[in-house]
Amino acid sequence: MQTDKISVLTATDPIASLKRPSRARVAIALAVAAVSDLLSFWTVIATPVQWALDVGTAFVLFLILGRRWALLPGLIAEAIPGMGIFPVWILVVLSIAIYDGVKKPPKT
Repeated sequence: MQTDKISVLTATDPIASLKRPSRARVAIALAVAAVSDLLSFWTVIATPVQWALDVGTAFVLFLILGRRWALLPGLIAEAIPGMGIFPVWILVVLSIAIYDGVKKPPKT
């Protein structure tokens, strides 16, 4: 069964890189973030309710925007007591919309 041929395996489905979200998805994500930050402002006293709201918001934004690493620091920032008064989710969505397409320049 030995042959002198070298076989090269190629992927049939190359892994697609993440594309920038469309304007409609960013608008929907901003609306979800705004509603969550508005509700989070009123749930500062009830910490378990605020945690559930933040986890739900992170999950919904994950579904809308896809796998984005910026969602994790947003969730961590929202878990800090007292951070509910700042619009963290709106800032997270804006950072994804603005900086998602920024790439490092190639080294020459």
